[in-house]
Amino acid sequence: MAPPPRAARPPAAAPAPSLLLPLLLLLGAAGRAAPGLGSELQLERRSVPEQCPRAVRAGDFVRYHYVGTFPPRFTPGGGGPPPPGPRPSPGLPGKSWGILGGMPPPPSPSLPFPSSSPLPLLPPLPFSSPPGGPRCSRLLRPLRPAGCSGRERPEEELNSSPPPGPGPPCLLGLSRALCAGSDPPPASPWEASEVTPCRGAASPFLRAPAPRPYDRGSTFNVLVGKGQLIAGMDKALVGMCVNERRFVKIPPQLAYGSEGVPDVIPPDSVLHFDVLLMDLWNSEDQVQVHTYFKPANCSRTIQVSDFVRYHYNGTFLDGTLFDSSHNRMKTYDTYVGIGWLIPGMDRGLLGMCVGEKRIITIPPFLAYGEEGDGKDIPGQASLVFDVALLDLHNPKDGVAVESTFLPRDCERRSRAGDFLRYHYNASLLDGTLFDSSYARNRTFDTYIGQGYVIAGMDEGLLGVCIGERRRIVIPPHLAYGEEGRGNIPGSAVLVFDIHVVDFHNPSDSVQVTSRYKPDNCSVLSKKGDYLKYHYNASLMDGTRLDSTLSLGKTYNIVLGSGQVVLGMDMGLRDMCVGEKRTVVIPPHLGYGEAGVAGEVPGSAVLVFDIELLDLVSGLPEGYMFIWNDEVSPNLFEEIDKDGNGEVLLEEFSEYIHAQVAAGKGRLAPGFEAAVIVQSMFTNQDRDGDGRVTAEEFKLKDQEARHDEL
Repeated sequence: MAPPPRAARPPAAAPAPSLLLPLLLLLGAAGRAAPGLGSELQLERRSVPEQCPRAVRAGDFVRYHYVGTFPPRFTPGGGGPPPPGPRPSPGLPGKSWGILGGMPPPPSPSLPFPSSSPLPLLPPLPFSSPPGGPRCSRLLRPLRPAGCSGRERPEEELNSSPPPGPGPPCLLGLSRALCAGSDPPPASPWEASEVTPCRGAASPFLRAPAPRPYDRGSTFNVLVGKGQLIAGMDKALVGMCVNERRFVKIPPQLAYGSEGVPDVIPPDSVLHFDVLLMDLWNSEDQVQVHTYFKPANCSRTIQVSDFVRYHYNGTFLDGTLFDSSHNRMKTYDTYVGIGWLIPGMDRGLLGMCVGEKRIITIPPFLAYGEEGDGKDIPGQASLVFDVALLDLHNPKDGVAVESTFLPRDCERRSRAGDFLRYHYNASLLDGTLFDSSYARNRTFDTYIGQGYVIAGMDEGLLGVCIGERRRIVIPPHLAYGEEGRGNIPGSAVLVFDIHVVDFHNPSDSVQVTSRYKPDNCSVLSKKGDYLKYHYNASLMDGTRLDSTLSLGKTYNIVLGSGQVVLGMDMGLRDMCVGEKRTVVIPPHLGYGEAGVAGEVPGSAVLVFDIELLDLVSGLPEGYMFIWNDEVSPNLFEEIDKDGNGEVLLEEFSEYIHAQVAAGKGRLAPGFEAAVIVQSMFTNQDRDGDGRVTAEEFKLKDQEARHDEL
């Protein structure tokens, strides 16, 4: 059925140009232009990006924004006045613009028809209406252009099942039908309530597959070179780069020809399009990976089922940022290759190593497809991810131990139950330092194999030697898990570079190694002996603590008198003059957990290199003075020189010193003589009156509880 003449058409308002043009672009030319009209497609590249890694070819899918206008002083095909018909708005041609109502003329001398954003020349027209909004009483279908399959239908043909009830007519031109409004048109741009979906309406004439509904403000998405666009636009898009802007003049024979599109595009119209290409891909595309930084040490790469932590910036092909983990200051943590990610990211991360940086470009059919993500990512969008891999592990991983330094002499290795002192630097896999014992200037001290530290460290410290340096890599399930702790992120692999300072077991005793013994070694040290010796004191890692050699004098003690720590007392026994020993003292026989502030660390194993220089035999246990000769039977009378029957301290001290000087008696070595004499006198002065009487005076063998004389 042929369409009726223009005068016979009902006074219905024209369809919204901004909603209909994408459809018209898809339909192709409706007829040939009149002879003599311009026939050349004209292109002007108004903005070209510095880099153009890829240009549009036939068969590519593109997303672009456009502004569509008629030429200045519009004359279809290059001559003649605008077509007849009502002109509801100054400067706007014909009935097709009646929808604009009382809009002011656009600032450009060109006359606009529908466009996408950016740079819109028309206000947005909403697709929805509030509940109870107007309903369509009659459905209008645009004329099928020539070349479309199926029977042509006039605009006035009713839908097979029009919705009942009064209301304005509907226009079927997209996959959603719109109520076209009434005639005369409104005096202002349409409100939401003035654009209403027709119930049950669908587009019967679009070429399969039908495009998604075109919403103003979104890009126009289409295949190039496959007959889905008018011929001029198909040609104009070829060779474009993403972010390129072109101004295109399309003659009518490459647009809608001599027939035009009723109420939208007049016959023989030259069309101007200002096009900005946003995206470009092909159905044969694969994920593109560009590594722009790779660390020298890449011993392990991502495999399927690995768990990774990475930062990323997500952009579209035109550079627009849609998401960033950096903005959230938190890594994205996920498994790879098991469907937790979009397919393109699953593929793009494989083979990456910690510290590597990649740009991963993903076509939409390996990303969010036709629908987008429903929020920030539109349908049919190619995605570009700039990824920095921070962490990588597999749930099957165990603790990895690498010995970076092993001392030559390793007589003993740590075992469960030992107490260790070690220094460490702790970092994440990307090298970020999160803790250090060196920064606190003290070792970390703990038992191992008993749950005092994380499971991975318990395991990694077994079998170490004193002085050994190790790198211990601990997966999160053997560290702080998914939750993390403090400045340790969740699911983080931890790297500890440790230096074992010392270790011991609570059951350890003093270790004595004789490094030199003289030939004559018959007199051995025992409790009570007075010893003079030199020593060098250090920690197990060789750190020097003290030395008598640096002081230029010996260290002198009475063995067994508590003048040194118990471990040293034990280490000096049975030693002969001239002998050299190394004595290793565990902390429970040394300075314990407290240590000595500023000198000896707590829980430190001590190493003493000793040389015995002199030995003075002590007195029998319990004695402070002994006689070398027979004891005088009149001892009290000899001490009591004035014969008054009592001895004062002065008399007692004078007599004892005289006996020592004459070689008749001997004081206990290693103590001050005055202190010994005072103690002896006090023990004899039983009533404490400062005088010793004959009744109080007794010898050692006469009174076991006294140790004097």
